[in-house]
Order: sequence, then C-alpha cells, then structure tokens
Amino acid sequence: MEPTAPVLLRPADTVGDDDTAYLDRLLADAPADDRDLEAHVAFAHRHGAGFPLPGAGRTALRWEALASLGAHGLQLARTVEPHTDALAVLAEADQQAVAGATWGVYAAEAPGARLDATPTGDHWSLTGDKAWCSLADHVTHALVTAWAGETRGLFQVDLRQSSVVTDEAPWVSRGLADVRSTGLRCDAAVAYPVGAPGWYLERDGFAHGGAGVAAVWYGAAVALSRRLAQPGGREPDQVLLMHRGAVEADLHAARTVLADAADAIDRGIAGGPAGVLVAGRARLVVADCCERVLTRVEHALGPQPLVAEERHAARVADLRTYLRQHHAERDAAALGRLLTTAAASSTGTPGTGDGAP
Repeated sequence: MEPTAPVLLRPADTVGDDDTAYLDRLLADAPADDRDLEAHVAFAHRHGAGFPLPGAGRTALRWEALASLGAHGLQLARTVEPHTDALAVLAEADQQAVAGATWGVYAAEAPGARLDATPTGDHWSLTGDKAWCSLADHVTHALVTAWAGETRGLFQVDLRQSSVVTDEAPWVSRGLADVRSTGLRCDAAVAYPVGAPGWYLERDGFAHGGAGVAAVWYGAAVALSRRLAQPGGREPDQVLLMHRGAVEADLHAARTVLADAADAIDRGIAGGPAGVLVAGRARLVVADCCERVLTRVEHALGPQPLVAEERHAARVADLRTYLRQHHAERDAAALGRLLTTAAASSTGTPGTGDGAP
C-alpha cells in the first residue's frame, strides 16, 4: 500500500513544521491492512493520548489527524475516532482514563433497548440493553449513556466483566464490514459516572465531537478525489474533467466549513446553540459533499475500479455506510428547527448574518 499523504484543512503554508511532522509520523505508523482490527486497536492505544484536545487551540490539527486516517483507511479511522473522543470526554470531565484501556463511546438509543443506571454504594449498576456498540468485542472499556430516572447520564464501564455480554446479531454490512456494531446486555454491571446526569449530552463538546466525525468523512472523500487524478487507461475526456472540477469545488466547501468550525471552537465562540449550529452545519456540508463525491467518482471512472480495485471498492462501501451516522434530511430539519427557535427567542438568528458563527 502506498503511503497516504496528510489531509489538511488549513492552507499548507500556514501549517507549522511540527504539525506536519506529527501527521507524517501518525501515517507512517498506520497499519497497512485496513482489516486488521487488532492492529487498529493497538494503534489507537499508542496514539490516542497524543491527539490534540478539542477546544485547546489545535482543533484543526486534531481534525487533520482524523481526516488523514480517514484517507488512509476508514476502518482504522472508525476505530481510532471513538477512542480519542472518549479520552477527550474524560479530560473535559477532569477524570483520568484507565491505564492501558481502549475505548468505545455508546450513546445511541434504539427502540426496544433501554439501559438503566442505579446508584449502588461506591458505584452505579447498569442493567438492560444498549444497541449500536461498535467494536464492543474488541475494546476493553466504554463510555455508555444510561437512564438515571428520566435523565441520561454517562458512565465508564469495563466491558470485560462477566455482567456485560455482547449479542450475536448478524452483521451483514458490506461497508465497515469488520467494524461490527453489536448490542450489549448488562446485568448489574459495575459502572462509574462521568459528570452529572445530563452533562454528556448538554456540554458543548458533544456537538464538537460530531464535527470531528465529519473530518473523517472528509478525509475519505479526499482519498476518492485522488483516485480521479489517476484515471488509468481512461482518457481524461470532458466528462471526467467536469467531475474532477466539481469534486474540487465540493471539497473546498467542506474544507472551509471544517476549518471555520475548528477556529470557532478554539476561539470559544461555539458554545450553546451557536456551537450546535457550527457543528451541525459542518456535518451537513461535509456529508452532502461526500455523497456528491461518491456519485461523481463513480460516474467519472465507471465500474472498473469498483470491481477490480480492492482498496477503492472498500473505501466506497465504507464511506457510504459511515455516512449513515449522519441522519441526512432529519439533521437538516434539526438545523432548521434550531434557527427557527433562535429567531423566535431573540432579535437575531445565528448564522444568518447577525455576526454569530
């Protein structure tokens, strides 16, 4: 596998030598096999603590690292991103991570699955079911949301205890085929709270972390665009050139909105509803960009790379699956609802010309 070039959000001439060296070291150590989950988890453990924390002045570099891993291989990035997110959440809560632990973050809710938390002496007990727990059979620990009465709290759980079991539901996905999401069943599992009930979902960092996921998507789209620059035996006719130009415009828009969001987070002006708007806008722009890139690359290159190039075909399938973490029209509607609520409660509407980010 050829080494992957770093993916930048900032103009190259503004990126310092130390940042460039960091990205180069990260990619040089990235596992060559994008299906080797044990190597991916080990990589996350080696490098997770070295990722810049969001909001600490180097959010763009953090997202460039995630984007660069997304360009290298989405199964690797899908393993590393939640590990680094968990470390950032623990740091924000002023809690130490368990030494040697590898992490997942499980906050999704699904019909018919409920996890309840009950205080028990010096810890809490978790009982019930949790859905959509990616890599729960490969990582050692997780940050898990559970219901404490009518409020969801966040808890750290050792997944190796006998009171936590994963289900054996089929995983038939062609994209992210090796990064299996499973259900968890807990029976009075020992857990420890992270922040007060409600803190995890209400904090500004929740929205900021979602924009970090979009940086991974962006990196994968950049990798697909690089394939357009190598059409192989196909003559670069007007159609291919048109798609290549349109892809560049889409990527520029995505890169710009991510850089803008990173800057707003670092300047401390992406809190509260404004932060939800900043992050949600970035996710929406990047997700739309990625879907257009996927279509344009397929139209420009035809079926040959999809059926004859393992890495390209896997990247296409992985990105299509990973993008479904974005809720498409529902997330766009949520942005519209936020803007409508802001307009009704103030004289200005964030993001529509009143000076808000």
